[in-house]
Amino acid sequence: MSSSCSKTMSCNTEGQVNSIAINRDSTLIVAAGRSVFKIFSVDEERFIERLNLRVGKNLNLSYSTLDIAWNHFEDNILASAATNGAVVIWDINRHQRNKQEFVFQEHKRTVNRVTFHEKEHNMLLSGSQDGSMKLFDIRKKEVGVEFCIGSTSVRDVQFCPCQLSYFTFASADESGNVLIWDMRRPDRVEKQFTAHNGPVFTIDWHPEDRTRLATAGRDKMIKVWDSAKCKLTHFIQTIASVSKIRWRPMREFYIASCSLLVDSSINVWDIRRPFIPFATFENHKDVTTSIVWKNDDPHILYSGSKDCFIYQHLFKDAKRPADLLVPAGLDISTQGIISHACTDKNEKTQTSSGRPFFKKNPGRSEKFLEATSYLMTFCHPEESLSMDWFVISAQRYLLTGRPLEDLLDHNANVAHELGRHQVAQTWEMLKTLYCTNLPSTVVTGHPNLHQQRTISVSSDKMDTTLVKEKSDKVGKGARHKSKADPEDKTLDVTSGGSDEEISDKEMNERNLSNIARGQINPPTDWDIYYGGGENSFLDFNSLADMENNKQPLTLPTEAFHPRHEIASQTRSLEHFQYVTESPASGNEGETSTGTGNTNPYASDKETSFPILTADPLALQFPEWNFKNIVIDMMKYHAREFDVQTSACMLIVLGNRIKSEIDHQVQENWLLSYIDLLGRFKLWSIANEVIKLSYPSPVSHLNQQSTTVHVTCNKCNRQLQRSGWSCDRCKSVINICSICHQPVKGLYVWCQGCSHGGHMDHIQDWLSLDPQCPAGCGHFCEYT
Repeated sequence: MSSSCSKTMSCNTEGQVNSIAINRDSTLIVAAGRSVFKIFSVDEERFIERLNLRVGKNLNLSYSTLDIAWNHFEDNILASAATNGAVVIWDINRHQRNKQEFVFQEHKRTVNRVTFHEKEHNMLLSGSQDGSMKLFDIRKKEVGVEFCIGSTSVRDVQFCPCQLSYFTFASADESGNVLIWDMRRPDRVEKQFTAHNGPVFTIDWHPEDRTRLATAGRDKMIKVWDSAKCKLTHFIQTIASVSKIRWRPMREFYIASCSLLVDSSINVWDIRRPFIPFATFENHKDVTTSIVWKNDDPHILYSGSKDCFIYQHLFKDAKRPADLLVPAGLDISTQGIISHACTDKNEKTQTSSGRPFFKKNPGRSEKFLEATSYLMTFCHPEESLSMDWFVISAQRYLLTGRPLEDLLDHNANVAHELGRHQVAQTWEMLKTLYCTNLPSTVVTGHPNLHQQRTISVSSDKMDTTLVKEKSDKVGKGARHKSKADPEDKTLDVTSGGSDEEISDKEMNERNLSNIARGQINPPTDWDIYYGGGENSFLDFNSLADMENNKQPLTLPTEAFHPRHEIASQTRSLEHFQYVTESPASGNEGETSTGTGNTNPYASDKETSFPILTADPLALQFPEWNFKNIVIDMMKYHAREFDVQTSACMLIVLGNRIKSEIDHQVQENWLLSYIDLLGRFKLWSIANEVIKLSYPSPVSHLNQQSTTVHVTCNKCNRQLQRSGWSCDRCKSVINICSICHQPVKGLYVWCQGCSHGGHMDHIQDWLSLDPQCPAGCGHFCEYT
């Protein structure tokens, strides 16, 4: 079946697929898993189910498969690796319903990989969690050779496909090591090197180059090695741990990979351009578990997944991530330097226009490699984009340790010196709002007076209960006197002009009387001014004197005095009938009369004059709540990318403002500011900000453990109790190569051969001899 007449197709296996394999002619594909074991024929239009191997009454763990391999010469022979440590041989041509031919129970733990030899079809190799590899002879149904690496689990084994390496195979274990073996020498390893920082999940030999070996593991890296020299030649950084890799046939530099977790796509990489996949297949909805190329066909790829589907992918239907990228980039450094990267369009135009007619157009793979970009940097001559103000502000701002007024004043001066006048004005506004007594509300007089009176009071709340009690007493006393002595309505006209000495009580009563009728006391203690339609002037310096004196607010027996003498008036006020409303009564129909005399000069239309009364509730001045304004101001600075000002104000104000702002907003401001401090390497200031922050996710940043636990070089277990002894394998690590004693302090080692010891011992040794003291022959270098 040619790839030209094929198409992308899928099939539901009705169970999660752990592994797939194809036969020699690529006409049959087997999908195996924990609850599925089926064989499908590959048609031009679809997959057709041919055989279900998971049948019978005695279904056990031998049917739960982690890996499956198809014999390269006999299409009827399969081998599977089970979770119970069994290696099962299957014969699909067997006439019985149960197709199990033989079960090897040699392994004690789960078998991770099985593979047939490329040339010897009776040789089967397995790798297990028990740290052993076994070479089976399926004709004799026994173990031919056993290879052991200790207690480390074997993750993958692969025969070298080249004819010149007939006896060679490679294995990968959980400690990150790759071992090259010779089947004729099971007692020793031919070569060994550390390939990854963590378990190696998969390896694959190049189908044409016998020395090229690819590895991948948990560290999200795909590495290509020269196995002859144990040298790394290429590497690819992926976004997730890699579970499977397979070289693309008939292509020297292409390799396919799938992830262990998170990513469900299959990526095909060109190892010469490792930063972006050459092609991507995104058909699966769950993690892809196995991939295999069609034999001798680089355009068809088969895959199985945990989404219970197997797919046939055509390379022409793959997505090309490079075509979706923006071929330009822009960034700015902390020093204000702008960098710009882009492709050279002029060069492409010249190449396309100057190409001769007989030259073949480059393919997609050639264009993929020919993609080049150029980086240009720009520095502003005036350094207007410099971030020096941020560093200086962070170093000089005071966030704690002084009174609030001093902190706000100091930070305002720092902003002024840096030329950030708007930020300085913000600090000064906070000082005015939180550190100064402010004028309160405006009280208007009686509507018949047609004037506005402004009273200056302290920002502290007035004791409304005391004022109400005193007002009630004054009101009761006035009403009682009005009923008892009606003649007192005629006021003393000389009460404000006597030159005789008067007591403090009388002076206080006189002042209050003058205030009530709108007159100014020249020797006043409050400095209150009134203006009839003009701008009133308030002296706020006298507020402190009011607070210190704290004289009780009392009214005299007669609160209202006439403004001038009324003796010369032709008509006395006693001739008028007064109709008043009782302040204590809410009934508008209740009225009281004064003397009961009628006015002989009154007209037929009766005239009434209301008496001006004082409402005690008018003395309750509400406090100005300016916290919403402060919060809006802090959010404004954050929106203007000045999170430093918002975070510092949040710390300085502390309990005065933190309850009014959402905790998520506070956390975002503080974490952003800490991140910026880290970018400028202001570690001490960042730690101080963390200590002064009150949101738990921020304040606990410097309380988390900063201990880095090393791992055992034998069993890969973290050393929790001590850094030189492993509790699992009961071995002592970090042995000094010179004194052969465990290094319990500072340990120094060579990154080339991994041997080391005490710093003083290694330094003294290398000063005399450049070779490794462990005797490995490596020339170490101490720097």
